[in-house]
Parts: sequence; structure tokens; C-alpha cells
Amino acid sequence: MPPAGPEMAGSAFRRVLLIVLDSLGIGALPDAALYGDEGSDTLGNLARSRRLELPNLLSLGLGNIRPFEGLPPAAAPLGCYGRCATASPGKDTTTGHWEMAGVHLSKAFPVYPGGFPPEIIAEFERRIGRRILGNLPASGTEIIERLGAEHLRTGSPIVYTSADSVFQVAAHKDVIPLPELYRICQVAREILRGGHEVGRVIARPFTGSPGAFVRDQENRRDYGVPPQEGMLLDRLSEAGVPVIAVGKIADIYLGRGISSHRKTRNNEHGMAEILAATDAFPEGLIFANLVDFDALYGHRNDVEGFARALEAVDRWLPRLLARLGPEDLLILTADHGNDPTTPSTDHSREYVPLLVTGPRTRKGRDLGTRATLADIGQTIAENFLGSGAAPTSAERPTSAGGSGDVRARNLLEKGTSFLDAIL
Repeated sequence: MPPAGPEMAGSAFRRVLLIVLDSLGIGALPDAALYGDEGSDTLGNLARSRRLELPNLLSLGLGNIRPFEGLPPAAAPLGCYGRCATASPGKDTTTGHWEMAGVHLSKAFPVYPGGFPPEIIAEFERRIGRRILGNLPASGTEIIERLGAEHLRTGSPIVYTSADSVFQVAAHKDVIPLPELYRICQVAREILRGGHEVGRVIARPFTGSPGAFVRDQENRRDYGVPPQEGMLLDRLSEAGVPVIAVGKIADIYLGRGISSHRKTRNNEHGMAEILAATDAFPEGLIFANLVDFDALYGHRNDVEGFARALEAVDRWLPRLLARLGPEDLLILTADHGNDPTTPSTDHSREYVPLLVTGPRTRKGRDLGTRATLADIGQTIAENFLGSGAAPTSAERPTSAGGSGDVRARNLLEKGTSFLDAIL
């Protein structure tokens, strides 16, 4: 690698790769019953449903986190391992990823199990100049098959939601071209504010004909809510640390703090883009999301598809590990669960795995149960920014007689760094 830039020169790790295995939960959180998720255990139930071949994830300590059927603990794990809880209310993409960046929500984003209120739909139809179809919770594949032919005939966009905080708009690319679909979604985002501020508005283009519709994942676009100022990517950007986003990361954070963005079609493409980013960017944060576990398999209760996708990532993992240099850190985690073995097709409130490795990390260190996903962001912040960095203008000093400015040590609003524990 070429010499480190000035911001990376004092870092324990010159480059950090944070990869989110979207929806790979590992057991219900204590409050899961409040969300209807008691008994959810995405990885545990997958392992009970069929044999999983995950030798590389097991070598990093996946089986050491807790007992899983057929996934034995490694005698000498190649990294550190643990699990993270979600401290914020909710169980969606935005909640999980924001918490990784040091943001805790005070309340969950609103959900609409009965569809969106008439006044919201009426205003939406008025502003886009079209009537809509749907307005009910559904899986994307199911509602496109059910309403796709009527959409082709009428030109009306299909609006649907789920148990998560989303307003989704599906449209055939030959009926509503992508620029118009994106405009329609921007209108929805403008309307959905205040008490109706959903986590994401999602454009869902599709192609094909009745009975053979195909969702266009590459041209999906998410319209999120601006995260709180001072989150991890803001802090890294202020310090000149490059942030390379792979997959839907840029959409989740509205592009804030991101220097380069690589969109992906699926997990296979995402894994290729992670390797390409690793080859192209010798320093900074590479932040990636592999979404197929959730989008293609969890929401469809496809146990076999989920298992195969996880095994595909495991087979790919040695290619990534071979690219790690002496100053690299790899963190594997998830944002929530989505147990394909339960009757629900929605996200589940679960613990998520925490696997940390690199040539310089300790081996076999149990990081325990982390109280919040923000511990990941705090660790990355401490690595790049240093535990003694001066606070920003938004940071508050402690009261008189305290032990100094706590946030000069805790660089983000929430979380506790585990950097010392892995070195």
C-alpha cells in the first residue's frame, strides 16, 4: 500500500471494512414479544431447518457467539466475536444502520398495518396527477403479481407498505419511466413528514409481463430521512477520512459523508464491488450492505434461498480475507433479523452477530453482548479520529466538577468503543 494520508497516520487501522449481512439475526432480543417476534432466531432456526456449510464464518468465531445446531465453536477463532443489541425502538434498516453510526432513535418510525390514511393518499394522488393501486401491506413480489396487469392497463402506480416503516411505489418501466417514478417518490417523501415521517420511501421499478414480472433491483432507489448531525459518516468526512459506500448505504444516509458510491444489483454483484473497492481504496471506511438475505429470502420466507445466500458469502469470504493488509480491520454484522422460518414475512427484533478480524487483531477474544450497535460506530470513530479528539461545535461539555468532556473521548452521541479490546 502507498503511505497513509495524514488523517490515517495515527490510526490503529488504516482501513476498516464494515459489511452488513442484512437481516442475519441470531436470536430474539428481550423485548421481542412487544414486536410480535418472540421465538424469532434467524440463524438459529435456519441451522435447525437444514445443515449449513459455513466453515469460514465459523473460523472467525460465529459458532462461538452462542450454540447453533450444526455450527460448532472454533477451537482457535481467527478474530474477535460477540453480539450486538439494538437499543433504539424499531427493527428496520434505517434504525439499525443509523444506530451503527452512533444515532439512537427516541421513538420508532411509524408503521401502517392498515395502509396509509386517506388524507395522505389523496394528497399524493393530487400532486402526482394519477390514481394509485394497492395501499396495503404486502410483499413486493406478491403485490406486483396481483396488481401488475391492472397497473399496465391503467398506468396507476402501485403503493404498498409492510410491517416496517416504508412507503413503496412499484411501477413498470414501460408505463412509468424511471425519472417519473423517482419524481413520484420524491413527492411522497415531501408529503410524509411530521407524524407520518416513515423511515424510507422506496422506488420499486419492475419489468416483464403478467405472470413473469421481474423486479429491477439495480434501479431501486431509497428516499430516507436525514440522520442526526454528527453521526459517524459526518465525523469521518469532517476529518477527511474517505468513506466508500457499497449497496444501499448511500441511500440510507442520504449520501452524507460519502466520498464514493457503488450501487449493486444483488449479493453477487455486491461482493464483487466490495473486492473492487478494496483494490481501489487503500484507506478509509468501506461500508457495504449485502441485501439479498432480506429482500429476496427473508421477506419471502425462503429458507433454502436464505441458506444458499449465506453459504455463498461464506465461500467468497476467503477472497476478501486474502486482500486484508496488516493495517486492515474487517467487521461483519447485521442490522436486524428476518427469520424465514416463522409465519411473519417481516423483520424481526433480534441480536445480530459481531465478527471482527484482521492481521493485527487479537484472536479468540469474546466481545460479549454489546448494548448497542453504536459500539461499532464508536470503535470506527476512535480508530480514525482518536479518543482525545476535540469535540465539534454540536458537542456539549460535561457539568462542572466532571471528569472532562466525555464526548471528547466518546466521539459519537452513543456507543462504547471496543478498539482496545481487539488490539
